[in-house]
Amino acid sequence: MNATVNEIKSSADAAFTAEQKEFLAGFMAGVAGRGLPPYVGTTADGQITGDPKRGGPNLAAELVMGTPLADLTKQERWKHEEHPLDGWDRIMAHAEQGKLPDEEDTFRFRNFGLFHVSPVQRSFMLRCRIPAGELTSAQLSGLAGIADDFGNGKAAITTRSNLQIREIQPANLVNVLTRLQSLGLTAKGSGVDNIRNITASPTAGIDPQELLDTRPFAHALHHYILNHREFYNLPRKFNVAFEGGGTVDTVADTNDIGFMAVTLRDPDTGLAWQDGRAVALPGGVYFRVELAGITGHRQLASDSGILVKPAEALAVAAAIIRVFLEHGDRTDRKKARLKYLIDKWGVEKFLSAVQQKLAFSLVRLPLERCARRPAAVKHGHIGVFRQAQKGRNYIGVVVPVGILTARQMRRIADLAANYGSGSLRLTPWQNLLIPDVPDAFVEVTKRQIVRAGLHHESTHIMGGLVACTGNTGCKWAATDTKGQALALGRHLDQRVRLDQPLNIHLTGCPHSCAQHYVGDIGLQGVKVGHGGEGYHIVFGGGTGADAAIGRQVFTGIAFGEIPALLERVLKTYLERRQAGESFAAFTRRHDVRQLQEMFSE
Repeated sequence: MNATVNEIKSSADAAFTAEQKEFLAGFMAGVAGRGLPPYVGTTADGQITGDPKRGGPNLAAELVMGTPLADLTKQERWKHEEHPLDGWDRIMAHAEQGKLPDEEDTFRFRNFGLFHVSPVQRSFMLRCRIPAGELTSAQLSGLAGIADDFGNGKAAITTRSNLQIREIQPANLVNVLTRLQSLGLTAKGSGVDNIRNITASPTAGIDPQELLDTRPFAHALHHYILNHREFYNLPRKFNVAFEGGGTVDTVADTNDIGFMAVTLRDPDTGLAWQDGRAVALPGGVYFRVELAGITGHRQLASDSGILVKPAEALAVAAAIIRVFLEHGDRTDRKKARLKYLIDKWGVEKFLSAVQQKLAFSLVRLPLERCARRPAAVKHGHIGVFRQAQKGRNYIGVVVPVGILTARQMRRIADLAANYGSGSLRLTPWQNLLIPDVPDAFVEVTKRQIVRAGLHHESTHIMGGLVACTGNTGCKWAATDTKGQALALGRHLDQRVRLDQPLNIHLTGCPHSCAQHYVGDIGLQGVKVGHGGEGYHIVFGGGTGADAAIGRQVFTGIAFGEIPALLERVLKTYLERRQAGESFAAFTRRHDVRQLQEMFSE
């Protein structure tokens, strides 16, 4: 009952006759003597309550992908209340009003590739989607126009073969997205809980040593994602790469799924298994499936034992992603990546769930039955290289820590159009390639690259610098990674002469966007002393044929001390290495204590 007995009596005294009052008094006395039955109901969060003021319909708790609504993180609640792709009107309103977003809208706008980067910059960053890192010269020139008209006149190449433009004001949000779409590009799903830019071998289709052109697979998955709304509601981010065995490493082993092109050692041996029975496989190129790379958590992807025909790769990718979508953790953002679902279930249970979604049976084959893929050329992303096409070359352009001015973007676009085929490739090493340059135009193209303020050559130190955005544009970063990477590179380049390529990765926080754990030398930014900038230092990382997670050797070193320290490290390596030994191999054959003592002498 909504009213108490006394309230009803008071109302009756004012509105009823004496006879009616007598009747009501007797009725209420009977009710009071008998008492009301105990209340039981369900709250909006699905909890059972005995308080009628909190209770609602006595229904089962609402579930989201099997998780009670009450247990979801706030981000999952936001996605449940409004689908991530239904935020266009919010963006329009912010543009009309010229205002910055609150926490919820900051999260929502990232689904459209717009990142509010306060407090370091009171503006937005645009992150594109560029599948396989392929751009036309017209698109690169158009992106230069976006950078000039709406950004800070620059763009940054990322470690996912992508481009970012910064310092976009709220009033230009709609202008940026519509201009981007007019170029045949999109930013949709390039942030938060989505499948990020699909990467492929940077030299795919033009590489003499590749096993398979991986571009069609990257593009096909890109468009599959764009046309399936459910793929914009994953528990967390998800990375996919297709590695074709080419000259330039795709860094596929840092991805949630890595499709690794392979050939068989001995076709038709009957050593493959399908549906519990031995089967013979024809010769040719297949993909092996690697799972759960997440370098910020010190884990490279590992071989799943699955061999996939290229024609089945897209279906397998979709099945894996759907299992993650349905069963990934939505209660803890720190454990919402694929790694943690596989840790919880084990690989066999996970693959069983994937198999249930497929109309064909997965094939299992021991890794040792596959021929070793060709090793990538370290720093093969820099310089002039022969293509598979006769009389054609690709030129790897040095882009220091990935930063291009709009003017440089237009100059490079013109070079690709005038001396190449009008196409360009972005790489995960934060630089770009100009493909299809005829032999007769190589020298003039090289000269024009230099005139643009860039280069086609580099040293073994400067050619391997990789750096995340840093604290000039990211609130998570503790250090100015890009500025300090260049300063460190210049210091070492002037004092040390290496005869082998070296990769130095600087990342500003534990998220490891610059993948410092796979660098020969990796630096993770931290605060030291009274707010100073410093780094933890790891040695011995690698990818591809040289894959390994680096080990932390030095902790919390102020940046001012690091150039001299790493100079000593590299000189010690040159003095004590075995013949032809790489830096990674040298550091891996010593334990951490030995390295600390050796490099501190």
